[in-house]
Amino acid sequence: MAEFQKPPAFVFLTHLGFVIAAALLFAASFPNPVFTNGLPLLAWIAYVPVFCLVNACSWKSSVLWGALYGYGAYGLFNYWLTTFHPLAGIIAGSVYLLYFAAFFPLLKAASVLFRRRGYLVQWALWISYEYLRTLGFLGYPYGITGYSQWQLWPIIQIASLFGVWGVSALVVFPSAACAWALRGLDNRPAERGLKQALKNSFARFALRERYVLGVWVFALAFTLVFGLVQGNRGYAAQRAARFALVQHNDDPWVGGINAYRKNFEILKRLSLEALAGDPRPDLVVWSETAFVPRIFWHETYRDDQASYLLVRDLLKFLENQDVPFVIGNDDGRKDPVKNPDPDTGHRVDYNAVILFDRGKQIEEYRKVHLVPFTEHFPYKKRFPGIYAALEKADTHLWERGDTFTVFDSGGIKFSTPVCFEDTFGYLSREFVLAGAEVIVNLSNDAWSKSLPAQMQHLSMAVFRAVENRRSMVRSTASGQTCAILPSGRILAMAPAFAEAQLSVSVPLMDEKTLYTRRGDYVPLLTLGFSALSFAWVLIRIAINRKKV
Repeated sequence: MAEFQKPPAFVFLTHLGFVIAAALLFAASFPNPVFTNGLPLLAWIAYVPVFCLVNACSWKSSVLWGALYGYGAYGLFNYWLTTFHPLAGIIAGSVYLLYFAAFFPLLKAASVLFRRRGYLVQWALWISYEYLRTLGFLGYPYGITGYSQWQLWPIIQIASLFGVWGVSALVVFPSAACAWALRGLDNRPAERGLKQALKNSFARFALRERYVLGVWVFALAFTLVFGLVQGNRGYAAQRAARFALVQHNDDPWVGGINAYRKNFEILKRLSLEALAGDPRPDLVVWSETAFVPRIFWHETYRDDQASYLLVRDLLKFLENQDVPFVIGNDDGRKDPVKNPDPDTGHRVDYNAVILFDRGKQIEEYRKVHLVPFTEHFPYKKRFPGIYAALEKADTHLWERGDTFTVFDSGGIKFSTPVCFEDTFGYLSREFVLAGAEVIVNLSNDAWSKSLPAQMQHLSMAVFRAVENRRSMVRSTASGQTCAILPSGRILAMAPAFAEAQLSVSVPLMDEKTLYTRRGDYVPLLTLGFSALSFAWVLIRIAINRKKV
C-alpha cells in the first residue's frame, strides 16, 4: 500500500504547533505571570513536542524550527527582560535563537544516526547543552530544567549528590523517551483507531526498552526515598545564627542623591526596627548596592560634597550600632594599574559587599561573576562601538573580583554571592569549599518590576542551599527576601514589593556534600557519553564504507 503523503501546509502547521506547544509548556513550568510558582509537573513532558518535531522534520527545517523555538520559549520565559531595556529581551531571544538553531540539527543527527536508542543520545545532549550555556561570558543559567522543580523538596534533595543536573536528567528523560515511542506512529496503518495505536506504540517501546526504563524507574524511586529522608532532617542540634534582612523596596540606582538619602533613611529605620527585636540579630544585611554612593571613595577622596555628607551620615550611624552590618555598595578605588586613564581619575569600581563593625570597614567581597553587558564587557578594544553604547546608556560596568571571600563575624563564617551569582552552582560551591557555613545572598531585582522574575531567581537560589547543605539567607531590594534551610525549604519570606525587615535564625553547617566535593561532574559525563557515541557511530560508518 502506498504511503499517504500529507500536504506540505499540513506538515508545516503541525510542526508549528509543536513549537508553540513546546514554548508554552517550557515557560509554564517555571514561575510565570499566571502561575506564580510555576507548574513543575509540566516540565516532565515539556520537551515531548521538541523531540517529536526533531524526529519528524528535515535537516534543513530543523535549523528554522530550532531558531523559532529558542526565540519563542525564552521570549515567553524571560519576558521581564524588556523592563530593564527594550533591547534586552531581543538580545536574549536572539542568543537562544542562535543556540537552538545549532542545537536542533545535533538532536536531529542523534535521531538519524542512532536508530535503536537515539533518545538516550538526545537526552544526554540536552543535559550537556544546559550545562554548556552556563559557561563563558554569555553564561546564563535561567531555564535549566531542574530549577522548575524547586518546590518539590523530595525531588530536589539529589542536588546534594548531582547538582541541579541530576534533577534535570531525571525530568528530561520522560520527554525524550515518549517522543521516541511515538516515532513513526503516523506512518503505521490504523490499529483500531488512534487510541489503540498509541497504546500499542508505548507498549512496544516499553517492552523493547524495559531495561533502560527500569533504570529510570529505579532512579526515580531512589530520588523519592533519598528526598524524604534528607528533606525531613532536623537541625535543632546545629549551631545557629540570626540575621536581620532588610528590604527597602526600591531600585537604589534610580533618582540621584535625594533618592539615595531617602533610601538610606528607610534602610536605617528598618534596621533599627530589627535591632529592637528580641532576640537581637547577630548581623544586619542590606541588599546589593542598597547604599549607592561609593563609601570608600567618598570618604577618602571627597570629590562630591553631597555624596560625602551622606557617606559620613552612614558611618556615624554604623558607629553607634553594636551589631555588625553587611552592606552592598559600589566600591570605587583609584588604581592606575587597572585603569591608566587619568581623565577618569584612575577609578576602578567593583560591585562589592562590605562588612562593617561599629563603623569600621572590616573586609569586603568583590563580585567575581558579573552580568554580561549590564555589569561587564571585556571586549572594549575589539568592539569599541558596543562599549561606547553601553557607557552612553549609563550601564554600571564593574571590574571583576578575584577572591572567594569568607567573612568571619563573631565566629559566624559566611560568604556573599551577589545577585546573579547565586544562579551558578560553581560559585556557592567555591564559597563552601573556602569555609562558608552559611550563604548570604544580596540581590536587586527591583528593576524588573516583576514577581515572576524574582521567583525565577529564588527558584535557583533554593538549589544552592540543597547542593551544599547550607542555609541561605537573601536580602533583596524588593523581594524575595527570605531564609532557606539546607533542605531547600523556605523557612520565612518577607512580602514582595513592600518595605520589610525579616529576622531569622538559621543553622550553621560544616558538612561537605558529594556535589560540594566533586562539582559539575554529571554534565561532564553526559558530554563524554555524547561525544563517544557520535565518535563510535561515525567510525562504524567509515568502516562500512571502506568494506563496500
